[in-house]
Amino acid sequence: MTGKRVALHMKYASLSFLSLQTASHVVATRYSRATNRDSPYLPSTVVALVEIFKMLITLSMLFAEKGYSFSTTLQTISCEVLKKPRETIKLSVPALLYVIQNSLLFVALSNLDSATYQVCYQLKILTTALLSVAMLHKRLRISQWFALILLTSGVVLVQLAKSEGAESAAKSKEGSVFIGLLTVVAASCLSGFSGVYFEKVLKGSNQSLWIRNVQLGGFSIVIAFASIYVKDGETVAANGFFQGYTYLTWLIILLGVLSGITVALVVKYADNILKGFATSISILISTLVSFYFLDDFEPSFGFFIGATLVIFATFLYGIEFGKK
Repeated sequence: MTGKRVALHMKYASLSFLSLQTASHVVATRYSRATNRDSPYLPSTVVALVEIFKMLITLSMLFAEKGYSFSTTLQTISCEVLKKPRETIKLSVPALLYVIQNSLLFVALSNLDSATYQVCYQLKILTTALLSVAMLHKRLRISQWFALILLTSGVVLVQLAKSEGAESAAKSKEGSVFIGLLTVVAASCLSGFSGVYFEKVLKGSNQSLWIRNVQLGGFSIVIAFASIYVKDGETVAANGFFQGYTYLTWLIILLGVLSGITVALVVKYADNILKGFATSISILISTLVSFYFLDDFEPSFGFFIGATLVIFATFLYGIEFGKK
């Protein structure tokens, strides 16, 4: 009985943490991009630091998996990563896409309020589902297709409401609603493809998840720093790597690192139905914070209907996914 209670507490604790972590990450990023326009931090450096810290956590987990033996851990990395270049190079594709995706999300949140961003980013459920059918040959139930249609309709309604809301756009002082919507759609597509591709690679080999994450993280770090050099090299040389950094920037980095741990906890202790519930809660939190505290969001009837459809579709798709 005690074990069941612990599992139950962990389930709801992980879901609560997922809701708060997701909403906090989005709101903090939006706030930092909207209020620090004169001397902003460089998103490329934030992405790179998040990848470094994720790699450190992955190496720590691999170290624990190998019985806390440095020699065994190093030998495993040498045998499974360095001496298997064909397997390792496969992870360069999702690594590149993850870096681009994370960079696009900063652009999106520089131009959109967190509520609109949260709703539109759920489009990744659609892209993941369609690519799972195409690449992994998964079959979807009729009810799941219906949920995806509702999801798409909801996102379209929110985007139309945002595009037509000239007063809201002026109030939030956004650079470009069009760029924000375009980048969040692009990030959703990249998220779907990279996630399905990574799943396909995992299923096609017997290497452990932590080894795959080491391979992925290695490429991500290299690509992230290459992006800094190409995009912001001169700026970093002139003003430093940590230019514009505040306590809020480090909080964003921490929340980005915690996202991977949070998802792992949810996968272990919860299910897709409750994960959908947590996603819905995070959308509501982001909406309330945007309206009451950031003052950059004016809800409209179109947004309300669209957001409701997205939340309901997320629930429905999670319920049907859980039946498999």
